[in-house]
Amino acid sequence: MNLAVICSALLGALLFALGANVTRARALAGPGGQFPNDPANPLFKAVRAHGNTAEYVPMLVVLMLLVQSRDPSGVADVACVTATVARFVLAGALLASRTLAETNPARSAGAGLTYLSGTTLAVLAALTL
Repeated sequence: MNLAVICSALLGALLFALGANVTRARALAGPGGQFPNDPANPLFKAVRAHGNTAEYVPMLVVLMLLVQSRDPSGVADVACVTATVARFVLAGALLASRTLAETNPARSAGAGLTYLSGTTLAVLAALTL
């Protein structure tokens, strides 16, 4: 079983689910509410959760698959799982927050673990050269 493929599939599903959520939120907002700038607006939060995921998931997936295909290790497995969990935590924290103008512990943890696991995967990829 290739853990990187499972994590990549989960992250892909997250990205598309968040995209569908933006479509749902746009339909609920109606024609006059398509471009909110209020950080407490549900559409604003949905767009940011999807956008943030779209910014990080593609590179994480590339790094996961690259590292696992070249030199799989326990460290790589932990980094793949951590990155996947971090992205789900961060997306959930963005969507569930009262407002995006304030941070919360889950949001900080998701972001920090994304940076840590992504950097770990990048270093592991470089070490496989």
